[in-house]
Amino acid sequence: MADFYETLGVARDADKEELKRAYRRMARKYHPDVNKEPGAEDTFKQINKAYEVLSEPETRARYDRFGEAGVSGAGMGGPGAGYGDMGDMGGFADIFESFFGGFGGQPGAGGGGGRRRSGPVRGDDLRLDLKLDFRDAVFGGEKEIRISHLEHCGTCDGSGAKPGTKPRTCSTCSGSGQVRRATRTPFGSFTQVSVCPTCNGNGQMIEDKCEVCNGSGQRQENKKLKITIPAGVDNGTRLRVSGEGDAGQRSGPAGDLYVFLFVNDDSEFERDGINILSDVKISYLQAILGSKFEVETVDGKEVVSIPAGTQPGTVLTLEGKGVPRLGNPVARGNQLLTIDIDIPKSISSEERELLEKLAAIRGDKIGKGGIEGFLGKVFGS
Repeated sequence: MADFYETLGVARDADKEELKRAYRRMARKYHPDVNKEPGAEDTFKQINKAYEVLSEPETRARYDRFGEAGVSGAGMGGPGAGYGDMGDMGGFADIFESFFGGFGGQPGAGGGGGRRRSGPVRGDDLRLDLKLDFRDAVFGGEKEIRISHLEHCGTCDGSGAKPGTKPRTCSTCSGSGQVRRATRTPFGSFTQVSVCPTCNGNGQMIEDKCEVCNGSGQRQENKKLKITIPAGVDNGTRLRVSGEGDAGQRSGPAGDLYVFLFVNDDSEFERDGINILSDVKISYLQAILGSKFEVETVDGKEVVSIPAGTQPGTVLTLEGKGVPRLGNPVARGNQLLTIDIDIPKSISSEERELLEKLAAIRGDKIGKGGIEGFLGKVFGS
């Protein structure tokens, strides 16, 4: 049998707050609604069992003295217990519900469990992945998207009951959504709390179901939305669209829609933070003599001055031609232009004659590499 202190990852002298923090951390990690790995549910049950025992001074003292045998009859969830059937000890249910109850889950994940509530429950959050072209990510703009989500049934106004009727309070749990069972043991009396089997934790019973939504109070609907993409977004940027997730149960508020952005690669540009990287190829004569050259930027064509004697790999900076800073579109990065010099592998006889004259003026010996070797020497290649 596992040691309860080791299960929670705390020392044997851990105080109540340390136990609570450890339990919160472990419960988030292994809750079956979040962790789908084999064995996660069994681990989660053992975590609950350990916390229920150690969070109560009386049961902790018995456990410290006699081990698990000292608390085996205390109504703890054994290996066959479901993770919804927890004892009402040490504020466990309130802590558990603060993780998972009434919150639609993390973006892109299903909603959590916890204690059922008879009142309105917030709907699940939804996730949508959206691909953008490079320039759309740089400058932003408006995009139309399509989503499929749950909306309140308009026929029954989200109640699930047939129009003209109302749900009635569950007689088993009196509307609480929970049933309690007292257990007497040699160590004292304990109360076990579980979901009401009659109403499944809703606290209400629908006798005449709405024919449109079959009593769920929700309908799956397809919807078009226009969302605004801020200038300067990048891969992994997350946008929240409030209230466009799934509708809540029992007329609860809707969750949110989270849009995750992914930027397509561009054939001309590469992004480095808020700077844009690009290459331009010029002739060896343009590099030697200098020239003006038209290059492409995200804003359109731009004329760039190439200084005489420019070497391969030289980087020219085009200020303010980069990506707007996210949240401050007035501030933009730069475009960094890397110069690549095209040295020809073959030249005409007229070009060769002129280059031989140039080599003579410079006092350079052409040697075995010929004129092509001379050009490579001039440009350091």
